[in-house]
Amino acid sequence: MPVTMSILITGGAGYIGSHTARLLHEQGREVVILDTLEYGHRTAVGDLPLVVGDVANDALVRDTCARFGVDAVVHFAAYKFVGESMEQPERYWANNVAGSIALLRSLRAAGVERLVFSSSCSVYGTPESVPVREGAAIRPESVYAETKAMVERVLRWETELTDFRGVSLRYFNASGAHPDGAIGEVWDRAQNLIPLVMKAALGRSAPLQVRGDDYPTRDGTGVRDYVHVCDLAAAHAAALDRLAEGELPPAVNIGTGTGYSVLEVLAAAERVAGREIPHEFAPRRPGDIAAVWGDTSLSVKALRWRATRSLDDIVATAWQWHVGHPDGYDG
Repeated sequence: MPVTMSILITGGAGYIGSHTARLLHEQGREVVILDTLEYGHRTAVGDLPLVVGDVANDALVRDTCARFGVDAVVHFAAYKFVGESMEQPERYWANNVAGSIALLRSLRAAGVERLVFSSSCSVYGTPESVPVREGAAIRPESVYAETKAMVERVLRWETELTDFRGVSLRYFNASGAHPDGAIGEVWDRAQNLIPLVMKAALGRSAPLQVRGDDYPTRDGTGVRDYVHVCDLAAAHAAALDRLAEGELPPAVNIGTGTGYSVLEVLAAAERVAGREIPHEFAPRRPGDIAAVWGDTSLSVKALRWRATRSLDDIVATAWQWHVGHPDGYDG
């Protein structure tokens, strides 16, 4: 049974945040969302309470925690575009790192001492071997990934030196949409494969660029671990429950433990769409690696969670969402 609690979700009007907020609410928990709406969408929140503001606003965070009796926090609020982070590093340090530190300070002042942090498998950089385990070297290769690694370290020291309890969830490629088609990923700035496949399938872009067909993989294209966004939401719920029971390992991989190639994703999308999806091969992108997926044994042991949805589930829900919302929440 889910543990009854009141949860503050920062960035809860965004893609993963909105799915997590909805699941937690459906489980009977009290939920309040804090989001600047810079990239989040009010429509994605539905009828849940929404406080518009920044995690770095100490008075706002403390007031929100007091008004809603917050017991725990799920912290999604961050900028997430890798390329942009390399062009505007100071913006990412300020928002992702300084903002998170300010949030932790405010939470401790408000007496809130449990937090689930939205981290990323990008903290591993190019792993020496796959599947990647949590003990692998942390070697970020972008400013975005470095901000995630830095906040992980801050949170680890908080839990070591104080009564604060936290866990960083390092998830792999979040994909798909809610099965009812009401919420999903807005593709206007998407850099991930599946929304790009959907754009090409619906004629909203040029043919999909398959970047690299000469990798040492089963079909020459890159292999990644795709995890359904609703499975991700369930992982956050499980982490909240385990934190309420006691301490957790500092970081846990959240994925399926299986890698799929670009061509396998494309084939799944063609089955769902019932049509060929225009694509063309192009040179590899600098810095891309051949294959990466996660070892998920710790998530099963520590969180009592495992992904339940398949690649076909991911693609089918993404297709339903994008067909119904080609312009995101605006249409």
